[in-house]
Amino acid sequence: MPLVLITGANRGLGLEFARQYAAAGWDVIACARKPEAAEALAALAAASDGRVVVEQMDVTDHASVDAAARRLEGRAIDVLLNSAGTMGRGTTGKEGFPTNTFGALDYTDFEEILRVNVVGPLKVTEAFVGHVARSSQKKCVAISSVVGSIAENTSGGLYAYRGSKAALNAVMKSLAIDLGSKRGILVAMLHPGWVRTDMGGPRASLDAPVSVAGMIKVIAGLDAGQSGRFWRFDGKELPW
Repeated sequence: MPLVLITGANRGLGLEFARQYAAAGWDVIACARKPEAAEALAALAAASDGRVVVEQMDVTDHASVDAAARRLEGRAIDVLLNSAGTMGRGTTGKEGFPTNTFGALDYTDFEEILRVNVVGPLKVTEAFVGHVARSSQKKCVAISSVVGSIAENTSGGLYAYRGSKAALNAVMKSLAIDLGSKRGILVAMLHPGWVRTDMGGPRASLDAPVSVAGMIKVIAGLDAGQSGRFWRFDGKELPW
């Protein structure tokens, strides 16, 4: 059976990815920063007949990432899915956007957003690249956002989150070039849409199952000609 490793699988999109991949017959390594507090994920794993295995991993703790990679040494990971992300402490669930504005930015929070959204996926990819290269599908995917598109920025603001997703896209594009030529690994960045999760808030326009089903379809169709590009959940390409 193919194997997917998902970061940030304790809630939101990561949890829905774990649910849908398991239902499709995949083996799932579902990573969470605090597995003991991830009740919904634990319930999914308990009902999966061993298909979903929960692993502790904090993408901002490099020792934690390396330890997880060592525990999984020898496993072939078909899809490495970097789903863990944050909008920072300024997120308001009701509005779905950070409250921080120019002139009142929390730079400590900004740095934490960069650690989670940019450095985290790069470190995870570096730690697990051998596992991915060992697999049949050889895919590395990061959940980005349309707000990371410079061409699509017509509203300003969102400095930390927007900046982090633009940086994530740049990092993943470089990985697509380097890992594609050296190891045959396919890389993609995905915009999930505005989704009703704890991060997106209740006013968002998409349900998580719809968004995730679309992204899984994009991942399944990823080939060398599509690697290193930025895709919407519905398969449409986004500009940088």
